[in-house]
Amino acid sequence: MPSSRILIVEDEESLCKMIAEALSRQGYDCCVAFEGDAALNAVSELSPDLVILDVMLPRLDGFEVARRVKANRPSRDTPIIMLTARDAEEDVLAGFAAGASDYVKKPFSIAELSARVASVLSRSGAPAGDGQPVEVGALRIDPGHEEAYKDGRLLDLSTTEYRLLEALAARAGHTVTRGDLLRRVWGMRAGDTRTLDVHIFRLRRKIEDDPDSPRLLHTVHGRGYRLASDDGGEARGDA
Repeated sequence: MPSSRILIVEDEESLCKMIAEALSRQGYDCCVAFEGDAALNAVSELSPDLVILDVMLPRLDGFEVARRVKANRPSRDTPIIMLTARDAEEDVLAGFAAGASDYVKKPFSIAELSARVASVLSRSGAPAGDGQPVEVGALRIDPGHEEAYKDGRLLDLSTTEYRLLEALAARAGHTVTRGDLLRRVWGMRAGDTRTLDVHIFRLRRKIEDDPDSPRLLHTVHGRGYRLASDDGGEARGDA
């Protein structure tokens, strides 16, 4: 199976090249652009399966690039992951309004970005590199085979439980809202969250040593859920 082509658009060249090298080692076909106009040309010429797009670009910012990509019929279905240091809620909402599939805030780890890339490509139907597993604490998520392990032991997860864990792992250390999980796992923009809560309960019983005192999968009351970025350690912050 051919690997997915990923266009990385970031004006900080050292960061851009670091991301490209890391994703290339995972089997992705990576190309880069350092400003908005070049990004639009690359989308037109290379037809990437995914665009990782920084917001703060010279001359043409990432929001405008995303809008133009989505307005162009040949590229309108291309998924976009926005990459930015801007973390105000209005910026996140602006990114989604411009057509982004996901939003990664700086600073981030390559493991987190890789998980987001695999998740977005999986939802889009594009080949996800070489199916490189992602490790979050004691958990190992294998998107190539849709399997998950804890301490090397294969977890007996339903398809929905696996997708839920994958969505949480893609944002490990950050809170994922109930609405976002409904959209990512069930394709719903809104709905009864009781189904989600039941699946979280079942998933927690399968991944926790003591489900009544969870160290991996935490409830963030009034917001959603967070998968610890390590075994019960402090998370890096809420998204």
